[in-house]
Amino acid sequence: MVEHHDAATREVRFNAKLHAFARYWGFTPRACAPYRARTKGKDERGVGYVKKNAVAGRRFASWAAFEAHLEQWTREVADQRLHGTTGEAPALRFAKEAGVLRALGGRAPFGQLRDLVRKVQADCAVDLDTNSYSVPWRLIGESVQVVVLGGRVIVRHAGQVVADHPVCDGRRQRIIDRAHLAGVAGATGTVRLSRPLPAPPPDLLRPLAEYEAVTGGGW
Repeated sequence: MVEHHDAATREVRFNAKLHAFARYWGFTPRACAPYRARTKGKDERGVGYVKKNAVAGRRFASWAAFEAHLEQWTREVADQRLHGTTGEAPALRFAKEAGVLRALGGRAPFGQLRDLVRKVQADCAVDLDTNSYSVPWRLIGESVQVVVLGGRVIVRHAGQVVADHPVCDGRRQRIIDRAHLAGVAGATGTVRLSRPLPAPPPDLLRPLAEYEAVTGGGW
């Protein structure tokens, strides 16, 4: 989860996937200092407890049997013991803390989410799975966040949603919101000019016959 750690400055850079997970569920990740018993050590101790108490010395006929054993062990052993740090059984402790937990609100599991970064191309679109989805033309050349979730392709820039499209099941298709192209020449099928062209000077309005005479006749 940690891609870079500077021991001198204590600077930590998390993996991009962890950042996406944290944004999705609305929390801020914090790195534990190595060999610090009050933080990292407690996490590692829990792993050792499961290995030695629940798993060591046992054989299981299948993965399903292993999972069923762990579920029963958690419910009947781990959650009922007197915890060495809190002095309470985890089941009782959880009952006290459950009231401050936030509901998921029907959100889909994070595994169904894709959080990507794309550059807006010259055709006012971002590419995704061979298809292209339009974004406002003013963002051409900018990097944007593309989130795919619940059948939608949501594009964000500077924290704001700038495009929202249904996911296209086909391939090599262009999904366009015409509002994204407002003001672009040819956006509605015909060339549109931001201002009319100036009238040509009088010298360019002569009859074609005069030009033919200069060039020695017609074509």
